[in-house]
Amino acid sequence: MPESREPHVPANAPKFVYAFTEGNKELKDLLGGKGANLAEMTNLGLPVPPGFTITTEACKVYLDSGAEPPSLREEVSAHLTALEERMGKRLGQTDDPLLVSVRSGAKFSMPGMMDTVLNIGLSDASVTGLATQAGDERFAWDSYRRLIQMFGKTVLGVDGEHFEEALEQAKEAKGATTDVDLGADDLRTLVGRFKDIVSKETGREFPQDPREQMDLAICAVFDSWNTDRAKLYRRQERIPGDLGTAVNVCSMVFGNLGPDSGTGVAFTRDPASGQQGVYGDYLQNAQGEDVVAGIRNTIPLADLEQLDKPSYDELMRIMETLELHYRDLCDIEFTIERGKLWMLQTRVGKRTAAAAFRIATQLVDQGLIDEAEALQRVNGAQLAQLMFPRFDVGARAEQIGRGIAASPGAAVGKAVFDSYTAIKWSRSGEKVILIRRETNPDDLDGMIAAEGILTSRGGKTSHAAVVARGMGKTCVCGAEDLEVDTKRRQLTAPHPDGKGTLVIDEGDVVSIDGSTGKVYRGEVPVVPSPVVEYFEGRMHAGADDADELVRAVHRVMAYADRVRRLRVRANADNAEDASRARRFGAQGIGLCRTEHMFLGERRELVERLILADTDSERDTALDALLPLQKGDFKELFEAMDGLPVTVRLLDPPLHEFLPDITELSVRVALAESRRDANENDLRLLQAVHRLHEQNPMLGLRGVRLGLVIPGLFTMQVRAIAEAAAERKAAKGDPRAEIMIPLVGTVQELEIVREEAERVIEEVERARGVDLKLTLGTMIELPRAALTAGQIAESADFFSFGTNDLTQTVWGFSRDDVEASFFTAYLEKGIFGVSPFETIDKDGVGKLVHDASVAGRATRPDLKLGVCGEHGGDPESVHFFHEVGLDYVSCSPFRIPVARLEAGRAAAQSAGSDSR
Repeated sequence: MPESREPHVPANAPKFVYAFTEGNKELKDLLGGKGANLAEMTNLGLPVPPGFTITTEACKVYLDSGAEPPSLREEVSAHLTALEERMGKRLGQTDDPLLVSVRSGAKFSMPGMMDTVLNIGLSDASVTGLATQAGDERFAWDSYRRLIQMFGKTVLGVDGEHFEEALEQAKEAKGATTDVDLGADDLRTLVGRFKDIVSKETGREFPQDPREQMDLAICAVFDSWNTDRAKLYRRQERIPGDLGTAVNVCSMVFGNLGPDSGTGVAFTRDPASGQQGVYGDYLQNAQGEDVVAGIRNTIPLADLEQLDKPSYDELMRIMETLELHYRDLCDIEFTIERGKLWMLQTRVGKRTAAAAFRIATQLVDQGLIDEAEALQRVNGAQLAQLMFPRFDVGARAEQIGRGIAASPGAAVGKAVFDSYTAIKWSRSGEKVILIRRETNPDDLDGMIAAEGILTSRGGKTSHAAVVARGMGKTCVCGAEDLEVDTKRRQLTAPHPDGKGTLVIDEGDVVSIDGSTGKVYRGEVPVVPSPVVEYFEGRMHAGADDADELVRAVHRVMAYADRVRRLRVRANADNAEDASRARRFGAQGIGLCRTEHMFLGERRELVERLILADTDSERDTALDALLPLQKGDFKELFEAMDGLPVTVRLLDPPLHEFLPDITELSVRVALAESRRDANENDLRLLQAVHRLHEQNPMLGLRGVRLGLVIPGLFTMQVRAIAEAAAERKAAKGDPRAEIMIPLVGTVQELEIVREEAERVIEEVERARGVDLKLTLGTMIELPRAALTAGQIAESADFFSFGTNDLTQTVWGFSRDDVEASFFTAYLEKGIFGVSPFETIDKDGVGKLVHDASVAGRATRPDLKLGVCGEHGGDPESVHFFHEVGLDYVSCSPFRIPVARLEAGRAAAQSAGSDSR
């Protein structure tokens, strides 16, 4: 191709357009992932069709103002002229037209969520010229019908079903099974039908001016950033909504020029398993969208070697070049035009959780990355996926089909055949499997709601496979033996005995194995993940039978544990949970909730204590509680011997330990109507009325309860001290920490601390031991955070109770708001994620930071931790590392996730410091 001069850009105007020769892979914020990587491949000298990228900044201006930047049209014209000079043909030229694609490309990959239009530049006047130039009339009319179909749906908003129906009718009339079987005359007729659809549905003719086509397509791509499906995907993947998308205008190369042409997607490693090899899909005589849409089943990439060995060999060389250059799994889109290979896209590929861990350690072994980089290549969400159960291979199960193992996992649910039903049933508590011929971006809602996805068409690079892998959702694709009838809402499969067929109706239970591709009728039992067995010590990573995944997880976790600064504790209320937590790597207990020790049969004892009218009644209840508490603590201290155990004194919302006021009122009223009212019930009802609270979460609980009910906290402190003394006598090493909940002022803490120290001294003198017990408080009220400097004068440690702190900072009742309006807040973008799931850094997080600074200003050796649900949330763990906390505490099964993320946070900080 001839060289061209650089396009002229108006002086002093912001630069909104970059030629592929001007960018690089570091400019993803500006050029989007696709544009930056097209530029990078161009810089590497790879065969990339020439083109240019309109920046994300232009998109932001467009979305903010509703109009293109004033200078954008002139810039696009300058770059288009340069492209025409290089290609030796013009957009709209009738004898040999230049055709371009207009494709989206955000910073982060959002497969299928935004819009693309191919073959822009074709018109009634130029389609004949294209046919003559290519020597293939069918190809020209096929390209034209594709343009009208994509443009009509994407740019003009025509329901795509109209085009699909017309295409199906054309195939039926011809007796064809695929669109490839349609000839030039069939396609010419179809173009006319498509143009009629556009005219009828939009009230305007399909635009014949190629520049108008291109300008409208650019705006449509900008607009696609804010479609419902794009916003839903961003929420699901936590992608910021203010990034915008770039637009890539690229000269067309054609895979639909006959059997010596085609299009494909390749991976430098298997995105499902991480294994090295030849992975991908290829489709002869097709354009790129055909592969990801799954409208025809592809052939394995390895088969390309037999069809076109020169192109195959060149592709293998390019794949190796890209993997070495990016030092990671690369996802590549390519087209072969009459034996000429063209690279259309590359990106660091989405992968399953198992593949992520395997690839990270493989790249370390190859010397491409170090252990610190390997740690950044995986994350806690992926580790959590690996801890999910899998199917029991030894169980009896009726296999009805097998497809491509696209995204691993064991998913069981009721069969549903559309997204609406998947969402509806899921919201009713049903587990569902979404079954489709192939999915498209409009199915995203249903894919999120489903336990897994099953399609009868498509491969590892189809829409269903790529999106499922990105979400960590189980998926089996291309199960060709299964016939999906969405109208009848049935799945038909060959009968396992080889005779006839069996039918799966909507609502029937099916099981799909995303690791093997197998599909079963009915529910298949599950067994623990080998990764969980490894963490629990039932599988040694060095054992001969330990699989590669377990070894990879072990290596990454070992490095994370070496570099992390944050310690990880468990929220555990009994010895069983404590023992499990210790096996999972817990370094102590950060929260033992003593109120959980009084559920079930013991609940009555707390009720008697709260309702006691006299000192004698209260002392009787406390005397009954003391040995029970001491026994619980002894078991905990034994399970966590040598590690800290933070015991939170009783903190029940009062209503949890009182009879239900409505039930009790009805019982008393009925008894009075029969004139046989029970005196105890009448007395109980009076007490419950006296103690009834409109908002128990902000009422008589925590330290308030301990101050109002004499002897309550004293009893608990004595139980802790005596249990620790007895553990010491048994040659153990108890390390108890006593935590006072819901403190809002230092005076509350001072009163409780003074009494607690008196009790501890009594036990130490009586037992002849030095217990070294520490006393601290939860910071879970805004006032406590704001006066942390004062409170630290009487506290040995702070533990941030971020559940209650989030409730009190936001004024949210968690039990109510998540079910009432959080969905609307997420949909409207008020929240990117629930503040109960990931810490609100600007509000709650600022209080945590400021309280930490103030507390340590008063007491430099103040120990700081967090014990709310955020302690096991990956993003929150990074925040707590930055703030300088000493530990996080979370549920036992989240401990490996917190360990990994604490290591990643430390490695990131070290990397930032070194830079």
